[in-house]
Amino acid sequence: MPTVPHDDPIVSFEASPGLRDLVVGEGKGEALLDHPLDQQIFHIRMANSQGRREAASLLLKKMYGWRGYAVDPNVAHAPNKITLFAETGGVTVGTMSLCLDTPEIGLPADENFRDVLDELRGGQRRLCEPSRLAIDKGVSKRVFAALIHISYIYARNIHRYTDYIIEVNPRHVMFYKRMLGFRDFGDVRQCTRVGAPAVLLRLELEYMGEQIRRFGGLMETHDSERSFYPYFFPTWDEPGITGRLINGQT
Repeated sequence: MPTVPHDDPIVSFEASPGLRDLVVGEGKGEALLDHPLDQQIFHIRMANSQGRREAASLLLKKMYGWRGYAVDPNVAHAPNKITLFAETGGVTVGTMSLCLDTPEIGLPADENFRDVLDELRGGQRRLCEPSRLAIDKGVSKRVFAALIHISYIYARNIHRYTDYIIEVNPRHVMFYKRMLGFRDFGDVRQCTRVGAPAVLLRLELEYMGEQIRRFGGLMETHDSERSFYPYFFPTWDEPGITGRLINGQT
């Protein structure tokens, strides 16, 4: 199978500003900075080179560090992790990583919630952990939805994982429940990585797939649905995205 050229995106789309008061990430402060944008083209790529990983780390350093997050932006690349980033006009405006659970490496959340995660593993659930999510303020909500949807395709369609688990500050819990359908799956504990309280949330990827099939691609035409799922891609875009993700790993 031929590989995708190095600079070709996984997906590109046109969008206007709209992501105003979204708060994401770990820590004590806001995770967003002002980044006013007009209608323009966004590209989502895999950070599969040192230069791209450094660009994503710079965005994390700017956004997390400026707001007081105790997060090291220079965490070494791990074999069970992919990093995605969104850019427009050569500027990186969004990034997220996805860690796939393996017996040898595990997940970052094991540091604080190993006993809870082992319960899921004992039930033959295959876990993955979205992390290091940062989106500039003023960027279209479609950028956030695109990063999450592509990570879902990578985890569910390609590698057959079953559940997202995330550690979030208690102040962010309602956002993830309301916008993506996460549920509580652990008590409040101190996150040793950032020095702040954290709650463990879980989202079954089967449920996410159902919401994508129901709402994906509808955007503003579905006024009654307040989650982010209408801003996901329509399901008929998934085969092409899946193919480009597979090629992007080479």
